Amino acid sequence: MKLRLREKIGYGFGDAASSMFWKLFSMYLMFYYTDIFGISAAAVGTMFLITRIWDAAFDPFVGILGDRTETRWGKFRPYLLWVAVPFGIIGVLTFTTPSFGAGGKLIYAYITYSLMMMIYSLINVPYASLMGVMTADGKERTTLATFRFIFAFGGSLVVLAAAEPLAGFFSRSGNAAPDLQRGWQWAAAVFAVIAVILFWFTFAWTRERIKPVTEQTSLKHDVGDLLKNKPWFILLGAGIATIFFNSIRDGAAMYYFKYYLSTNAAFSIPALKFTMGWSSLYFVLGQAANILGVVLAKPVSDRIGKKNTFFAAMLSATVFSFMVYGLSPDSVGLVLILQCFISASAGFVFPLLWSMYADTADYSEWKTGRRATGLVFSASSMSQKFGWTLGGAFAGWLLGYYGFQANVAQSGNTQTGIRMMVSIYPAIGALVSAAFMLVYPLKESFLQNIEAELAARRAASGKPDQTTV
Repeated sequence: MKLRLREKIGYGFGDAASSMFWKLFSMYLMFYYTDIFGISAAAVGTMFLITRIWDAAFDPFVGILGDRTETRWGKFRPYLLWVAVPFGIIGVLTFTTPSFGAGGKLIYAYITYSLMMMIYSLINVPYASLMGVMTADGKERTTLATFRFIFAFGGSLVVLAAAEPLAGFFSRSGNAAPDLQRGWQWAAAVFAVIAVILFWFTFAWTRERIKPVTEQTSLKHDVGDLLKNKPWFILLGAGIATIFFNSIRDGAAMYYFKYYLSTNAAFSIPALKFTMGWSSLYFVLGQAANILGVVLAKPVSDRIGKKNTFFAAMLSATVFSFMVYGLSPDSVGLVLILQCFISASAGFVFPLLWSMYADTADYSEWKTGRRATGLVFSASSMSQKFGWTLGGAFAGWLLGYYGFQANVAQSGNTQTGIRMMVSIYPAIGALVSAAFMLVYPLKESFLQNIEAELAARRAASGKPDQTTV
């Protein structure tokens, strides 16, 4: 069925909320921990690995829980209502610096970051799963995914444009020296309030309609069905590689600008006491290019297919990423141009990836007669977490390996390492993702047959699409 515009917008609001904190974490958290919070890059890398592996393993549990949740609002929407406020509170605590010693700070970081990732799963896995039960129409799902990522990148754009200026604004107090620890805490609080409100709009403006032909019988059947779902595993691998590509280049970007390009402010508005650095402009242009890729994903994939579009986008991201390595410290303009091309390529992938997860859920129901939407969609969050785990951990370890020391001039070897972290290593991740797409089996003609057969089964079983309150 065709969804109303308000419902598509409401669904988009949810990823705008999630993406504000996702972007805070991917772009700024490692830099915050090393240069503001005060722990070493290697310790941050190890913490990311340990906490994110646990968190990624937690995602399937949340998916299973969502599949077995029964309320008058449906299976997945209630989590948007219940978990929004804890999400905001823990987000602020993650960007809070306690008055502890080095060991106490590290323990605090482990606790708050672990809690944040678990809360993120509790709201984001149900949110992702919601797409699979809002409509059975494959093209409508791609449209939903497009709305989702337009709003996601819109939310990210707000963070990238405002995070550093807000942190600077809140860090100032009279004639005293700027307190960036306080500045980042209050900046996170602003984004937390916005996120809670957006999650509540998603809850209010969306509906669940798809019911499985056969109700769930047991966890054993759900897991067994998942283990036989070959397209799911291929998509999982592609998702992990894609997020690795994004996370390692995002995590290294602040270091690239501060310690390799060594640039000054891009522009300022003195009357408003507003200054945007080249790094913020780099992030903003990247998000704008992401949005362009997201908008083009549907018309291009309608023409050549999701699989082919995904493959071409990751291949182009590979080529452009390799090109970044050869840029000199005074090539800021070329850095920004390549950022636009790389980010546009990545923008194609995100709505396709989530739409394709819904396709693997249909494939599983078509093959087994049972549907575990939450468990299947937890793969999307799990792939994000594993890719982000690998990218974040590698970023911290590589900085340590190349001899990085916070807030001092870096050696030539360290600068080379930072350059590789925004070029060579991300390119490898993008190339691996493209390779997975070569063996992905769900083409459009096959999916159309699955959709038609499932619709016939639902009609025959007396369980047509239903809508919850």
